[in-house]
Amino acid sequence: MERIPLDRIRRIRIWEHGKEEGLLHGLNEKNKKISLLDLASNDYLSLSTNPKLVEAANLAMISQGVGAGGSRFITGSRPIHKKLENALGEWLNREHVLLFPSGFQANLAAVIALANRNTLILADKLIHHSLLVGIHASGAKFKRFAHNDLNELQKYLTLSHGQKVLVITESLFSMQGTSPDLEKVCLLCKKYNANLLVDEAHALGVMGYQGRGLCYGLSDQVSLISGTFGKAFGSGGAFLASNKFIGEDLVQKSGAFRYTTALAPPLAAAALEALKIIQQNPSWGEELQLEAKRWRNQINTQGWDYPPGEGPIISIVIGSNKQSLAYQKKLEQNGLLCVAIRPPTVPEGTSRLRIVVRRNLPKNTLQKLTSSLAKQ
Repeated sequence: MERIPLDRIRRIRIWEHGKEEGLLHGLNEKNKKISLLDLASNDYLSLSTNPKLVEAANLAMISQGVGAGGSRFITGSRPIHKKLENALGEWLNREHVLLFPSGFQANLAAVIALANRNTLILADKLIHHSLLVGIHASGAKFKRFAHNDLNELQKYLTLSHGQKVLVITESLFSMQGTSPDLEKVCLLCKKYNANLLVDEAHALGVMGYQGRGLCYGLSDQVSLISGTFGKAFGSGGAFLASNKFIGEDLVQKSGAFRYTTALAPPLAAAALEALKIIQQNPSWGEELQLEAKRWRNQINTQGWDYPPGEGPIISIVIGSNKQSLAYQKKLEQNGLLCVAIRPPTVPEGTSRLRIVVRRNLPKNTLQKLTSSLAKQ
């Protein structure tokens, strides 16, 4: 095995929630106790500790057990699974929704459902690793187009010459904070008769009409939507949303669905409660985007390039691993947890700070952040 360079080694840090909202307790590199404000997690709406979600999970655990105990085809299906699938289908205007224990499994299943050795896959260069694993498992031919470059995508589609084609992208890229023009992507797929898979993991709950994601309203053109409960929903698990035909094909053929223990009932119950809260507060996503825009403007006034995108993920490209880690340390010294993202998660030479704007952060958070981002 090759030795990992020191500036790419990661360590697992243990965090506990504090009494104050958004505060995490852990240890620094000298094993001293620290308390940091969370600007790193994907808990965009701060729902993971919401009392209503905790209560829903507890009630499900008491009535239906901690774990499902089997696959959905054996003994693992519970009423809460079907309730959640039906509620999501109605919310997203999709005919079929299928739950998975994790986003990684859902993406693996999604690619394999739409591609095989006779398929040409055209994927954005920066798609999630789970999608890449699915691509390799499918055996399909594979080309990458430059990030959000629809001209290059069209060039590859033009050269596909009647092949079965699957286009893969994300609605909100997790390390860049950027989004493609999905309406144009859909038009291209329709023109060239290509299937389209969109990973909505980071957009659901916070972007699009009433937080329904950026695919909402484009249902006819998007073959398959992948979503997760581990981010804005504050729970765990994932789902795939599609038409009836693709959905039934997934149920009957997907190994990632058939041969795994079903989503734990408490997580499903918490996800359903989160969906209810998001539906009751349709302006939350838009409010979060406005706050993220304010953060981008303030970061830009500190001499940094204006961070791309409109959602709650703010990416500040620094370049070197060493400098990125230095900024992370400085932020921690000022009480903020903001993680340096390094290769192989991002391309070489593009190490960055990934800042997450979350709901209900203290009013002085942005001031503390910008003072910590003074150029070194």
